[in-house]
Amino acid sequence: MRSFEAVARIDAEPAAVWAVLADVGSWRDWDSGVDRVEGRVALGERLTIYATMIRSRPFPVTVTELRPGELMRWRGGLPFGLAVIERTYSLDGQEDGSTVLTVREDHSGPLAALLGRTTPDLNPSFRQFCAGLKALAERPASTPAG
Repeated sequence: MRSFEAVARIDAEPAAVWAVLADVGSWRDWDSGVDRVEGRVALGERLTIYATMIRSRPFPVTVTELRPGELMRWRGGLPFGLAVIERTYSLDGQEDGSTVLTVREDHSGPLAALLGRTTPDLNPSFRQFCAGLKALAERPASTPAG
């Protein structure tokens, strides 16, 4: 099995981090690694991720687990479980009001090693994603003009 992971401590409550994470249609606005994401975040729904790293191959996934404010898990890969790609976004609220975000992707199945030969190292992309989400979630709310 091959895995990729990035972790970031974000100075924002889990609800604020979740609001940014779950708005997949806006990811392209703050993560240069994403061209766009089509679909909506809901259990059993299909999303299609268009990454800048692999523009020729959109990545279709299904939302397999969803706990707002805590966890989102997607699954994709090859038919019949020949290669399974599972990505998990988990939020861990801290006592000081911050959130630890972990993004992890695991590749498994009989053809995962073969698929892995064409998959670039995703760790830098995941770190970039965490940094972009952190910057947006920590941005102070704008104050109304008055």
